[in-house]
Amino acid sequence: MGIRNIFATGICAATTVVLASLASGPLQADEFPERRIQHYYPWNASGTTFAASQIIAEAMGEELGEKMVVLSKPGASGQNAFKAAMNEPADGYTTIDGYQAPLIMGPLNGDAGYTFRDFTPLHFSHSFSMALVSRADETRWSDLTSFIEYVKAHPGETRYSGGPEVAMPHMVGAKLMQHSDSVSRHVPYAEANDAVKDLRSGILDWMVVTPGIYKANESKLRVEVVLSDNPASSEWYNGAKTIKDYGIDFGLTGIGSLGWTWWLVAKDTPDNVVAVLRDAQAKALNRPDVRKKVSELGFVLNGYTADQYEDVVSSAEEQVKTAVAALSWEKSKIQELNK
Repeated sequence: MGIRNIFATGICAATTVVLASLASGPLQADEFPERRIQHYYPWNASGTTFAASQIIAEAMGEELGEKMVVLSKPGASGQNAFKAAMNEPADGYTTIDGYQAPLIMGPLNGDAGYTFRDFTPLHFSHSFSMALVSRADETRWSDLTSFIEYVKAHPGETRYSGGPEVAMPHMVGAKLMQHSDSVSRHVPYAEANDAVKDLRSGILDWMVVTPGIYKANESKLRVEVVLSDNPASSEWYNGAKTIKDYGIDFGLTGIGSLGWTWWLVAKDTPDNVVAVLRDAQAKALNRPDVRKKVSELGFVLNGYTADQYEDVVSSAEEQVKTAVAALSWEKSKIQELNK
């Protein structure tokens, strides 16, 4: 079943829930919203992820009949936005862009003061896949198989970057290295474009990149593998093979290896208000104009609905735990090589 059909099926189910909730609760549908809604975005107001949130919020506002404004609240790995939103009244006039870093990784680190179960889900919004890339003129390997063979035969001699230390691209790269029992040295970069420059100059040997970074440097990079088991993920990387095409299960499946966001509201938000928001988001995400614009930014609209939140996010949380363990494995391997 295609992604569009999956989402359409989800909309039918979501609409049924909406109608039932509106019929049973004290709040009538035409009473909400009566003013603009603020949507907290946990990163800086730039780049493709912010653009995607603006596109969806604008369409959702049109469905609701009131404007949705995207507020950038960066800091503390996304937790500042979450905490600011949690301080707002639970009345439906505040929604949250629930990216996996503040939603899952922050709580796992023990410094968030909440878990993903402390929110009421709307629907899954969108995701993006990562890819393992080399220089376009790389000759030491030609695909994922020969890449792993080379790195394994030269432990600790290659360098890679997944952006900042302990960011999701770093975790995905470390997880692949652990699965293949190959050791490469991670070099953290605050800005991915700086890492691309060093890859092109030979300081780095490979990278784990996001769609935006790839497209900005497409002629200079070669995709060895798309690190997702979703076939739709390869479209943005010009049809490159996915990890599943190689028959490799490295322990990250579904959204476990992706960057993603699930839109949320405060846990005590009235059921009827939640139902209205869910219905508006489902309609917005299924609009052809929205799907086209978001897809052109490199994202996939997976179609998970609110009733799947517990199962999907708890599965992702368990996978993230194994990716965190891969970082510890990587560190210990490098320490052994340094002796």
